[in-house]
Amino acid sequence: MTKITAAITAIGGYVPDYVLSNQELEKMVPTTADWIESRTGIKERRILKGEGLGTSDMCVKAIEELLKKRGISALDIDLVIVGTVTPDHVFPSTSNIVCNKIGAKNAWGYDISAACSGFVFSLATGAQFIETGKCKKVIVVGADKMSAIIDYQDRSTCIIFGDGAGAVLLEPNTEGFGIIDSILHADGSGAQYLHQKAGGSVKPPTHATIDAKEHYVYQEGQTVFKQAVVGMAEVSAKIMEQNKLTSGDIAWLVPHQANKRIIDATANRMGLTLEKVMLNIQKYGNTTAGTIPLCLWDYEKQLKKGDNIIISTFGAGFTWGSVYLKWAYNS
Repeated sequence: MTKITAAITAIGGYVPDYVLSNQELEKMVPTTADWIESRTGIKERRILKGEGLGTSDMCVKAIEELLKKRGISALDIDLVIVGTVTPDHVFPSTSNIVCNKIGAKNAWGYDISAACSGFVFSLATGAQFIETGKCKKVIVVGADKMSAIIDYQDRSTCIIFGDGAGAVLLEPNTEGFGIIDSILHADGSGAQYLHQKAGGSVKPPTHATIDAKEHYVYQEGQTVFKQAVVGMAEVSAKIMEQNKLTSGDIAWLVPHQANKRIIDATANRMGLTLEKVMLNIQKYGNTTAGTIPLCLWDYEKQLKKGDNIIISTFGAGFTWGSVYLKWAYNS
C-alpha cells in the first residue's frame, strides 16, 4: 500500500498595515530603539487597527490568498484548524467563524491553543487527517491579534509582540514529500512563567481583575528565555538525529520568531549557518502562532521541491516541538 503523507501545497499570509516601530515605543515606555533591537532583533511590528476586527479577519485574508494561489474554492475545503490564543470569542471557535466568513460550507474545524506552538501543533494534527484519508484538503492557520492582550505600559511585553496570520493547505502526497516526522512536548509546570492571569474559569473577569490589568500577557522573561533556548535547540537536534539528517542535508530552519538570540542558539545547535535560517522577526516581532507560517509565506519563492525543512517552536505552557518536512513544489 502506498504511503500517504500530508504535503503543503499552498501558502497565504497577512499582516496589518499599521507599523508600530521601536521609535514609537520609545514614546510609550522607558526604552530605546537600539535596546529593543539589540535584545530581541525586532525593529517593528504590525498592529491590527479598526473597531470590530479580530483574529478571524486576519485568518480570512491569509486563506483567501491561499485559495487564489491554489486555484480552488472554499467549498473544496474539508477541515480548517486555527492555532491561536487570541480567539475572537471564548466560543464559538475562531475556526467556526472563519469557515462562515470564507464560505467553506463543506468544512468543519476547531481551534488549538498552544500559544507560540499553536501552528506546529495544528500542523501535526491536520496532517493526521490527510494521512488517514479522512480529509483531502485541510487548511492550517496560525494567527494571533496579540495587541488585544498586551499592556502598552509594560516594557517587558509590549516591545515583543505583533499581529499577523499565516495559512497553509495540506493535501495528500504519495511521492515522499510533505510532513515526514514530528516531535511535540508539553510541560504544564511552566504555566506560571508565561500566562494570562484572568479571564478563564479559574478567575473570571471582574472589575478587580480589569483594574489589576490581569487580562494582559504576564511573562517572567529570563526564565522563559532560558527554557526556550534549551527546548527549541534540543528538539531540533533530536528530530535531525531521529531522521539521520546532518546539517548539510537541511535546506532551511523555520524557527519561531520570539527572539533573535534564541534563533541563533537553535541554528548553532543544529550546525547551520544563518543563511539557512528563515528570519522576519525584525519586521513583524513575535506574532505567536503566526510566526512560522509567515516565515514560509515570506520565503516561499526561495523554496525548492525536495528541500529538507526543520520547523521549531517554543511557547507558553510550556509547549515546544519540531516538524521535519520535505517541500512539495517549486514556486
